[in-house]
Amino acid sequence: MSYRTVLVHVDASRHAHTRVGIAAAIAAQQEAHLVGAATSGVSRTIYQTSLIDEAAPHAAQHLALHLDALRARAGKALLEFESQARGMEVRSFESMLIDDEAGAGICLRARYSDLVVIGQFDPDEPSPVVMPDFPEFVVLNSGRPVLIVPHAGRLDVPGRRIVVAWDAGVSATRALVNALPMLKHAQAVDVVVFNPGADGKAHGEQPGADIALYLARHGVRVNVVPQRTEADIGEALLSLAADIGADLLVMGGYGHSRFRELLLGGVTRTVLQSMTIPVLMSG
Repeated sequence: MSYRTVLVHVDASRHAHTRVGIAAAIAAQQEAHLVGAATSGVSRTIYQTSLIDEAAPHAAQHLALHLDALRARAGKALLEFESQARGMEVRSFESMLIDDEAGAGICLRARYSDLVVIGQFDPDEPSPVVMPDFPEFVVLNSGRPVLIVPHAGRLDVPGRRIVVAWDAGVSATRALVNALPMLKHAQAVDVVVFNPGADGKAHGEQPGADIALYLARHGVRVNVVPQRTEADIGEALLSLAADIGADLLVMGGYGHSRFRELLLGGVTRTVLQSMTIPVLMSG
């Protein structure tokens, strides 16, 4: 099992270069095809209605000018992606300009990829085309594992030492299985189980033993780390990852979305806000 197509979100932010570098490094490790996708920022639904022309005859002309500017911005970002990708050891790559807003556009393209690489929201650099809830939206709507790169903190290529947050739930299971291509290449994998007694019989007699055996059968070197804490689980998880020098956190993304209204679990919200290492999530 390996990733064959890695999709990376490309934009004009100052963090894009780091994000592309991480995506390219993973693609090279996995011998995967790398796709850089930039979005114009205008919803594709705008093309499916004639209401603008009917309500304001000149609106279509103004929209076309605005869209041209947004496309030019995205096109420039893609040229920088191509220049960076040429200098890295990727098997193959391509760039793609998507006429859509970032959330919907990347989620749709993700359906044809094995891994999606995006950036954490940076409040110090708001984007005119990427909404603040972009990471959460992609995790919960793409149907693919999503690697979120933090805007600050440790930014080495992830995958040397990995922490897996395990609660025996569906989202955690999906995230772990989706992370197998990276787990197999890791030097060390720590499976952390917080307050296992609180989940009744979900973990069995020896919390973490069953999932450790599953991973071992896949050739993953794994260590089970049971933890008890009364603190916020998200904060405790990030603290543990920092203490052991992890460079990647794997966890389920809990919540559900309805249009752009996102309801997230507390652990997911905490991690997305405070992460300082890359996080691989599956919704």
